[in-house]
Amino acid sequence: MRRLKVPEYILSIKPYVPGKPIEELEREYGISGSIKMASNENPIGPSPLAVKAIRGVISGINRYPDGRGHDLIMSLSEYLGVLPGKIILGNGSDEIIGLLTRAFLMPGDEVVIPDPSFLMYGIMAKSAGARLLRVPLKSLSIDLDGIAEKISERTRMIFICNPNNPTGTILSKSDFERFLQKVPQDVIIVVDEAYIEFVRDDNCFRGIDYLDSGRPVVTLRTFSKIYGLAGLRIGYGVMPEEITGILNRIRPPFNASSLAQAGAIAALRDEAFFRKTVSLIHNGLDYMYDSLNRMGIRHFTTQANFFLIDVGEKADDVFENLLKKGIIIRSMTSYGYPEYIRVTVGLPKENVRFLKALEKVF
Repeated sequence: MRRLKVPEYILSIKPYVPGKPIEELEREYGISGSIKMASNENPIGPSPLAVKAIRGVISGINRYPDGRGHDLIMSLSEYLGVLPGKIILGNGSDEIIGLLTRAFLMPGDEVVIPDPSFLMYGIMAKSAGARLLRVPLKSLSIDLDGIAEKISERTRMIFICNPNNPTGTILSKSDFERFLQKVPQDVIIVVDEAYIEFVRDDNCFRGIDYLDSGRPVVTLRTFSKIYGLAGLRIGYGVMPEEITGILNRIRPPFNASSLAQAGAIAALRDEAFFRKTVSLIHNGLDYMYDSLNRMGIRHFTTQANFFLIDVGEKADDVFENLLKKGIIIRSMTSYGYPEYIRVTVGLPKENVRFLKALEKVF
């Protein structure tokens, strides 16, 4: 076979490494009863109403799903109070990131991203041949002034994760509005709000509030976290109709499965599950903050369902030691924080087990 021709900007991409699955851990270490606190998933499970709805449509999976996602888009339109034409569905919000970069970027364009943040921003932008400009965080928070300073005539897109992954920090309304005035009106600002439902700070800005600002502000949200539907891969974007019109030209026709659409529609109605999840996460965070304070272990408050812990030594070593105890967390070495680990809030018994294991590791 001849050597395949691949663009250098593709070869320069490092593959995304997801959190280790429980099954893989137990095979490798010959253990059972493991817990996963690494991937920011909902520890309760999926919305019960979503499960019921999925069971109700599963006999029809021999048919293609509604390629327009009409019923789910109408449900989101009512839920969010925005026009249906401003909503687009994705196979997870990751897919919408890919649609945006494919539709609006060309080789040589520039994309500004905070660093560290969700790794898929950089992967998708580089896959379109764009040049990445990374702006380091400032005290674990996104540096909007630093991002504004990087903007040039070649800048086409800016990514902002709010709350930011992996740090859990947020941006205020006043800070974002000041930043907005510094951004040229033809630069797309992508606001990823995967964890927005867990925010406790009323000063946190929300991208949807700027939908009608006359600026190309795109807001991404997901059913993976608060509703526990990560395995269905269903997310959505809210944006000006001019942008949805472009994205729908290249969006795969059946990118949201019939099971995902049915589950998501039902999940939006499951207010009891929503409240239960938020309460569990907030109570779990408070419990772990108090416990770590008593243990004298430095940690950082968060507005998401995960938080950072300073382990004071090589995070990879702590990660491996916890794996041996059947606990999966995330080392932040690949994010540029070799002394930090990231932990997702689990069920109360899982939080207790993690804290006891961490104390033993120390």
